[in-house]
Amino acid sequence: MINKLLKTKWVYAVLALVLAFTCYYFVPSEEYPQAPIMAAIVVVMAIFWIFEVVPIAITSLFPIFLFPLFGILDTKTTALFFGKEIIFLFLGGLMLAQGIQNSNLHKRIALHIVNIIGSKPANLVLGFMVATAGLSMWISNTASVMVMMPIGLSIIEEIKEVKDSKKFLSKFAVALMLGIAYAADIGGMATLIGTPPNLVFMEMYHELFPEMPTIGFAQWMMMGLPISITFLFTGWLLMTKVIFRMPKIQVFKNKNLIKNLLNDLGKLRRDELASGLVFLSAAILWVTGSDITLSESFTIHGWRSSLGLEMVSDASIAVVTSLLLFMIPSEDRPQEMLLTWSKARELPWGILLLFGGGFAIAGGFNSSGLSNLIGSLFANLDTDSPVLIIIIVCFVLTFLTEITSNTATTNLVLPILANASAVLGLDPRILMIPATLSASCAFMMPIASPTQAIVFGSGHVKIKQMIRAGILFNLLGIVIVTGVFYLLAKFVFGIVI
Repeated sequence: MINKLLKTKWVYAVLALVLAFTCYYFVPSEEYPQAPIMAAIVVVMAIFWIFEVVPIAITSLFPIFLFPLFGILDTKTTALFFGKEIIFLFLGGLMLAQGIQNSNLHKRIALHIVNIIGSKPANLVLGFMVATAGLSMWISNTASVMVMMPIGLSIIEEIKEVKDSKKFLSKFAVALMLGIAYAADIGGMATLIGTPPNLVFMEMYHELFPEMPTIGFAQWMMMGLPISITFLFTGWLLMTKVIFRMPKIQVFKNKNLIKNLLNDLGKLRRDELASGLVFLSAAILWVTGSDITLSESFTIHGWRSSLGLEMVSDASIAVVTSLLLFMIPSEDRPQEMLLTWSKARELPWGILLLFGGGFAIAGGFNSSGLSNLIGSLFANLDTDSPVLIIIIVCFVLTFLTEITSNTATTNLVLPILANASAVLGLDPRILMIPATLSASCAFMMPIASPTQAIVFGSGHVKIKQMIRAGILFNLLGIVIVTGVFYLLAKFVFGIVI
């Protein structure tokens, strides 16, 4: 069995090298000599990640020696990607979730949610997706997942106690975790502040086209909200009726069982209250930290600008609140704190390396010129059909951001699309807005978005499952962004396509 497994791993390793050499020879090198090398490295890492030729965290370290070896980036610069702020946001969030689980508060929360939503698996997934999307409209997508994932994990643990079927539980857990991650990215599309690419578009659009009509907060929502709602509902159907078919059953068949379980928990204990207050403090600080500009004359100021603490990020909040768990004594476990290092050691530390590997790839894309090479394809679009151009733009942006930062990609591509629209005689918004929205529609890989990396770290999602679901969500996103934009562009922006 072991020999067979090793042989299979070698087959995938050889496949990765063959595809890498093929990619190297097909990518043009005249203008950007290092672009073919970077493309080959990406192919190797993608194959190694997908088929787990070596542990995923180990594959994530490839840039540390490959980038300096081939002159893409030096070791010092590459290593800095593994210490990005978002990594510490994730680490702090994991420790906050662990604190809730240690106190058993997660069980109380899960039972209350099931009592309200009902225990049909598909309904539970929908409830979590709606709640996560609603949060991500106003706070960062990452913070939204940080708030919702621990609650989702508690639901999974609670179902595990009453449902014997491992097959069902595994399927439900994947659907719920991916539903939370995808809903965060989908919800972020609805508002200008929901995700960084939207803000990049606003800044670039007004800078490049000062004579064009401004786009306000409400006007964006008139386009973004219908796209998010349509995507969320159809995505839920796709997730629970096609990809991971949820049975039409009540997980908790006895309606009084939930109430009895709640009664058995008794009154809220001190440990539950303390860990819950720490987590709630983090959530409130995440939600209220940033300014919300509703119009040119009306801005809701967050605590960062009000108190002059702009340097304090969401990662700082996650770390400092999680550290409190190591300092507050436990009442249930005398001579221990709410969270101990022995419990913290159980966290999925390897996922932090996966984050760093993803950031390193994005940096390599920019440094090698591969991003410019791909982006220049937009300037060479040759068709008279604006709808076809929108589809191409959506397709390329969606799949390009699977392996690059969506913010970096929009920064790179939007100026190119602005020039392309002038050459093609189109309103720049026809290309720039769908491109911006599509940058939030990469769902296949853990490195495509921090939200996917976070739920991948839960241990309930395998990379093959994410790819299987993600490719269908990618295609659905292309259809919805193109279709809804085409239908609403004239009504919202006065654009005739």
